Amino acid sequence: MRTSPEIASTLRADLENARYDVLNVENQLGDVASAALQRGHLGPATDALESLDDPLATLTKVFLLGQDVPADQLQRAIPQTTVDAVTDLGLIARQGQGESDAVRAVVDLRPYAASDASGDVNWWVAADQGEEVRRGPLGADHVLGVGGAAKTLAGITVRDQRKRALDLGTGSGIQALHLSRHCEQIVATDISQRALDFARFNTQLNLGSIVGSTGPNEIDLRQGSFFEPVSRETFDLIVSNPPFVISPPDSHLPNYEYRDGGMRGDELVKDFVTGIGQYLSPGGVAQFLGNWEHRVDEPWEERVGQWADEAAERFGCDVWIVQREVQDPAEYAETWITDGGCDPRRDAETFQAAHRAWRQDFADRGVEAVGFGYVVIRRPHWARTTPLRLIEQVTTATPRALGLHILAALEAEDRLATLSDVDLLDEHLVTASDVTEERYGPPGASDPSMIFLTQGAGYGRSHQVSTILAAFFGACDGDLSVGQICSALAQILNVEASSVIAEVLAELRHFIREGFVNFAR
Repeated sequence: MRTSPEIASTLRADLENARYDVLNVENQLGDVASAALQRGHLGPATDALESLDDPLATLTKVFLLGQDVPADQLQRAIPQTTVDAVTDLGLIARQGQGESDAVRAVVDLRPYAASDASGDVNWWVAADQGEEVRRGPLGADHVLGVGGAAKTLAGITVRDQRKRALDLGTGSGIQALHLSRHCEQIVATDISQRALDFARFNTQLNLGSIVGSTGPNEIDLRQGSFFEPVSRETFDLIVSNPPFVISPPDSHLPNYEYRDGGMRGDELVKDFVTGIGQYLSPGGVAQFLGNWEHRVDEPWEERVGQWADEAAERFGCDVWIVQREVQDPAEYAETWITDGGCDPRRDAETFQAAHRAWRQDFADRGVEAVGFGYVVIRRPHWARTTPLRLIEQVTTATPRALGLHILAALEAEDRLATLSDVDLLDEHLVTASDVTEERYGPPGASDPSMIFLTQGAGYGRSHQVSTILAAFFGACDGDLSVGQICSALAQILNVEASSVIAEVLAELRHFIREGFVNFAR
């Protein structure tokens, strides 16, 4: 596809005038049709818009549902841009030159809404059409739009001000767009020139900036595999939704550029964890999505933990790996076979051959499950004796917007690293406002048998605590220091202060890092 800053500018104005945004499309379609469209079912939306030809309905029909409309109808929806201009860009194809002849979209151009630390955004993102509109398998060079994985990555990314940022494997460019809101210089790379063309168009459509590398909030697009285009550079923030899918050597399906990295098993994610530190500036953070194998007789935490240990040894990096979901080999194979548009109802033979290849590949390595999740790696400003090493499974339902929580955890870890236990006793803390306490015990009992502290924000964690810890957190309002609270509790409970201090300090750093309690000053 071609790009043109001038045409992108007029198209942006037309889309705004047509009110072509997420909220208005959903309101026009209604709840049932909107939900069906999110699941890839076009029928209810098609029925809802059948008798409508206003600009909003026209744009939805053309770019979301893949319907043919008369050229003059689309012209009324984009009067400043014109049908000829969007045809020249490669957004639509004409089926004749007459005003009543049909036009059809050849790309997916849909509204996108999100919130990050800089506020709300309402953008439009162009990408290749999905299999529901194509009515068939995706091409090997398919460029993804904004799916669940992209939204997850955008939500977990830290959003403080950074100088240099890298979006590795930019695809349609959505992560680079988010980076433009809080980073001065952005480099976006992809192995696919087709993807870079989409990213360039989306940059022009939404930011109105000329792609380059000479000024703030401009995006420098570079073609190349993985880190090759930035081999001698470092960044303050790296984000990536890499091609991490674990595919067999011969899957009987195309090798999709957006998901198949060409490495065996989970070697790609291992290489990212162990090697990305060399591209981080001091204080730099890398965040990416990934898969890892669960192998027979080898706990996944130990296996992935070896990667974390290597990252710490090579670059002194903090490593925080969160597993959010686990699939068995058959389920994993089904997920990615159908992802490319191979429907067992349409092509049972290919589906079964691919499924067999996936299962055999896993069996050859003793893989009994595959974990999904995300990785946070930080290269500290100064070398520490013991870098952060946190490998955990979090299955509670959490919001996608975890960036602020993750940033706060990293900042808390930095501060904790400078404090001895004696220093920590002098600190003043405040229990987070979202933390609640739950007590359980037999009816009428004077003391509970179990006490839980649960956070309403962040990862929604819940921990069973002792009576002393519950009382300690209940007293953290910023007035008294940690040591003073411990001494007061010891007097109330008629126990040695040293025993209260030991019990509190054994757990306190953990609770600070997780955001149950924060530094008051």
